Amino acid sequence: MAIRTQVRGKPKRKLAVAPVIRRRRTPDEARGEALVAARKLLLEEGPDAVTLQRLATYLGMTHSNLLHHFGSASELQSALMAMMVQDLAAALNDAVTHLKSEAGAPRALVDMVFDAFDKGGAGRLAAWIALSGNFEHLGSIETAVNDLVKAIEEKFALEKGDPHLGVTSVVLFLALMAFGDSVIGAPLKEMLERERAAPRKIAASLIPKFFELR
Repeated sequence: MAIRTQVRGKPKRKLAVAPVIRRRRTPDEARGEALVAARKLLLEEGPDAVTLQRLATYLGMTHSNLLHHFGSASELQSALMAMMVQDLAAALNDAVTHLKSEAGAPRALVDMVFDAFDKGGAGRLAAWIALSGNFEHLGSIETAVNDLVKAIEEKFALEKGDPHLGVTSVVLFLALMAFGDSVIGAPLKEMLERERAAPRKIAASLIPKFFELR
């Protein structure tokens, strides 16, 4: 199953089709370029646009050539999911490094997580995975999530309440808020006449509250 979303409250726009320039590529180059283009299609137009035929046209390749590299549309989509999950894990690891090396105010952590879901496309990826049922791809971010929990726990170790409960609550809360903001935040904020950064400000202000949990 696929979903259709709007980008920042604006109508979806069709991704421009690149000029057809046929050239030789190594197998790794072909797969890499296809995945980069597939990611652009996903973020610009949604999962329905991630097809072999659309990619072949965009890249100036034949459909059969692209089929040779991926086998099927489902294999292409699976490879794209895997690549984007790796990028999400890298973004979470960056947040861990930030918390360990800098002051790490709540708002800085919020911005890193929200940016991963918005600009990085993790929000659309999460929705796509959820609706397609391909949850096996999420297994590779388990370590990154646990590392983030430990880093936040160390940063807020002196806070009152139950640190571990507070930290896991923070991670769950941030992920759900960032996901919702990336998928439906733009039109919802417009309806409520709230500024673009409102969810981030709200999230940052609420983080300390989770350490009061018993």
